[in-house]
Parts: sequence; C-alpha cells; structure tokens
Amino acid sequence: MVMVKESPILTENLELESVHLSRKVRIDFYLPVNVSSPEKMHVLLINDGQDLETMGFESILNKLYEERAISPVVCVGIHAGMERKMEYGTASQADFKGRGAKAHAYSKFVLGELLPFIQEKYHLPFIQQKAFAGFSLGALSALDIVWNNPGEFGTVAVFSGSLWWRSKDQHDETYDDHTDRIMHQLIKNRPVKPSLKFFFEVGKLDEQKDRNQNGIIDSIDDTLDLIQELKTKGYTDSDIEFLLLDDGKHDVETWGKAMPVFMKWAFAHC
Repeated sequence: MVMVKESPILTENLELESVHLSRKVRIDFYLPVNVSSPEKMHVLLINDGQDLETMGFESILNKLYEERAISPVVCVGIHAGMERKMEYGTASQADFKGRGAKAHAYSKFVLGELLPFIQEKYHLPFIQQKAFAGFSLGALSALDIVWNNPGEFGTVAVFSGSLWWRSKDQHDETYDDHTDRIMHQLIKNRPVKPSLKFFFEVGKLDEQKDRNQNGIIDSIDDTLDLIQELKTKGYTDSDIEFLLLDDGKHDVETWGKAMPVFMKWAFAHC
C-alpha cells in the first residue's frame, strides 16, 4: 500500500465584497492543519497575492512546516485589483502623479473588512502576531498600513519596496531626497516610536537607475535610507532584518528565494 503524506496546509479561495473599495477582492488562504495550540496562531497578510502561485508559495510553506521551521501561520494572499496603482501607496498622501489616491480606502478595507472577516471565519478570537508583507508597490502599501496601525500589526516585510514614492518628480529642480520621499517623511515625522519589527529585501539587480550617481542603485539607496530613518527613530538591529541578494532582481522568482528567510525570521518555531 502506498502511503500518501498529508499536506501540512489547506488552501481556500474566495471573493470578499468590499464596501470601501466598491469591488470584490479575491483572497487566497493558506491554512495550517492539525494545529495543537490555536491560541498561538499567527496571521500574515500578503499584498499582490496573485503572484503567490507563480512563486510556489504553497511549496515554500509545505517545506517550512515539514522542517518544523515555523510556527502555524494563517497566510492570506490578497489579489490586487484593476486599480492597483491607485489602491496601493501611502494612505495620507498620493504621489506626484496622483497614484495611491485610493490607498486610504484600501487601508480601511484591510482593517475594517478583511481582518474581522478572518477572525470570524477561522474562529481566531486571539491572534499571536499579525504581520503584513508585500512586493514592490504592494510592499510600500504594507509598510504604510503597518506603520500607521501598530496596534494591529507587529511585523512588516518589504520585498523590493517602492520606497522611491515621492511628492515631486525627481526631475523637478527643487526635488530633494531628504524631503520628498513620502514614506521616509512619514517615519521621520512620527512623534513616537511604535513597537514594530521590519524585514527588508532588495536585490543588487533590482534596477539600474542611480539618480544621485553614487554608484548604488536607487532601490538599495532608498531602502538603506529608510532603515537609517528607523534607527534615528530609535529602532536597533534587533528590530530590523536586511537581506541583500547579489543575484536578486525585481521579480517573483527573487521574492520566492527571500520568502523562507523572512518566514523563519518572523515566525520561528518555538
């Protein structure tokens, strides 16, 4: 008789009607099975959930659980809509082209509709830790939501984040990195330091642009500058994990390589 090994996760797919976004949002759930201590369950939201199948996210989770490398995590892949560049961004301010104008509505969807739905559907009156991850512009969105709602979230993962998001065109003669990158300013101007953990991934081949001509691509510069803003705010190396991939590109394959590193860092089995 051939023994079939039981998968450590169950997948579910559904559409959630959102009042705040005036559309249906497709959600993919990756649920751990045979959980002995449901009260220790974690929840991870992931922007651009439509990329997780291409990434092989289910296989990544299977391997992590089989190796007992992570604690149980309800992973929630949120598919981007047709207006991705409007719904992702920073809730308090659109960029210089008006992109991100619906980011506030997206934040309200996550906090007011999605999280309550997850807790009710999967009977999670208490969640050990909530984390939010994203890729590129979805990473900026995740960071913005976590930064503005530290009472809801404890951890954020930024994969190739669009941290260049700016209030002025970089070709504007008055543009200044120190004042016109929106997320950097949001961190700098917050009066108190929220209790949060941060994971940043960027690849050396993420892009080729180098606007200040310092020999370092913008995606690395923007990430390191944001980390410095966090440290100025009072965060330490124990709060921040930075993963620089020599062969990393701005693509799903690269983020798939970085994902297990993040998962082990954030949800180490205990």
